[in-house]
Amino acid sequence: MKKQLSIKDIAKLSGVSTATVSRVLNDNGRFSKETREKVLSVVKEFGYSTNSVAKTLREQKSHTIGMIVPDISNEFFSSLITQIESYFFDKGISTIICNTNKDAEKEKAYLKSLDAKLVDGLICISGQEEIDETQLSRDIPIVCIDRQPKVSNNIAIVGSDHVDGGYKATKYLIDKDCKRILLLTKDNNTTSSNDRIDGYKKAIKEAHLQLDPDLVIRASSKKISKFETAQKSIEEVLSRDLEFDGIFATNDWLAYGAIQTLKKNQISVPEEVKVVGFDNDSISKYTTPSITTIHQEVNCIAEKAADILYQLMSKPGMQINEHYINVPTRLIERETT
Repeated sequence: MKKQLSIKDIAKLSGVSTATVSRVLNDNGRFSKETREKVLSVVKEFGYSTNSVAKTLREQKSHTIGMIVPDISNEFFSSLITQIESYFFDKGISTIICNTNKDAEKEKAYLKSLDAKLVDGLICISGQEEIDETQLSRDIPIVCIDRQPKVSNNIAIVGSDHVDGGYKATKYLIDKDCKRILLLTKDNNTTSSNDRIDGYKKAIKEAHLQLDPDLVIRASSKKISKFETAQKSIEEVLSRDLEFDGIFATNDWLAYGAIQTLKKNQISVPEEVKVVGFDNDSISKYTTPSITTIHQEVNCIAEKAADILYQLMSKPGMQINEHYINVPTRLIERETT
């Protein structure tokens, strides 16, 4: 095994000063092409690598970002993580991914840990609406995706235009002659869910239809899957003999659970009840019938969020001109309508 050299060893073998070696390794300062080649030749031969911990403490930069995600198994979130990680890897920046399982205390602990690791920036995806700034000892650049925290930091918020997405889904059902459209959503209070509900209400009001509170189902998803949540909720709705001819589900798994429960009760989709989901998860393509849904432009969201964070990290003190960046959605028509 080749011995790990110190900078002093490299300087001696290269015939230059330790200061020159440091300048070459950090690509900072003046040195000749010949000197650079001498130093790098020794580095290559002996496999020298910098002490990243010491460098981080010296520069107060770790060349690392943290990502807070509420549910790493969620297809939309995992797609975002994959693309953002790839963006920063290409720029020589590592990513620490923290899965909170939608636990506020866990998120606080992760924020404190990431701060202690001197991450250069944070991307916070959905989850808790608030970001506990008390866990951060430094003014770290933050970009949020699908959450609108009430904080004073210079924060950019990137996400789909969920209001318009909810509006498109509901208006499409109205255009398909649905008069009583059931809204099926989770009982959480996230920005994205609330915005989709606002879009639903906007379309109902615009069409001069009655906004029946009984048709707004906020299903509890604690300890059971979204699929099971939808099944349980639709069974309860059917037991009440509540009339409806359309369903807008605020995610595709809720839509899928609703469809299976309707089929179980001999209610045909789309002949008797039409269904639109949200997210364009893989499940929406491969179910029978396939699900009409609202597609989120994951590539665009990931690119915008990563690019903004990189700019904030590269230009300390930079002020964000556009705090809210809404990415348009589009409806994909399939067999449930």
